[in-house]
Amino acid sequence: MLTWTYVAAFGSPVIPNVAYLLQNGTLPAFLDMFTMYGGPFSVRLSDGALVAALLAFLVITLVAAWAAWLVWNGSKVGAIVGLALLPLEAVFWIGFALPLPWLIGLARLALVALAWKSLYSPASRSRSPKDQQTTLPASPRRSS
Repeated sequence: MLTWTYVAAFGSPVIPNVAYLLQNGTLPAFLDMFTMYGGPFSVRLSDGALVAALLAFLVITLVAAWAAWLVWNGSKVGAIVGLALLPLEAVFWIGFALPLPWLIGLARLALVALAWKSLYSPASRSRSPKDQQTTLPASPRRSS
């Protein structure tokens, strides 16, 4: 749920921000307090490159949401994908000067570490249900 909240808060606003950038030539301000997705990328990149960077960030957040769904369903592969994305996401957090995702990223890392033993790997999931059945001990016979 934490990753999905992160994607909703920081990934989904990319679309309207890209539209605003393309229409106005600048990024919008949030409550006139700060420029949304401002930071080193917005200063150094052309509008076209900034749009590409924003869309790349959107794709990465969508992959993170998919990985979170896999983890929600107990997949170790989802956890690995989610953890592998963190350094790439961090590049965008720096480039767009996003302070809160750092805390969310640390929480994601901690939660995956806590859940790691309960996740399954693809090899353990590929066995047939018959192979996964456990044998119950025989019930003791009563003498009559």
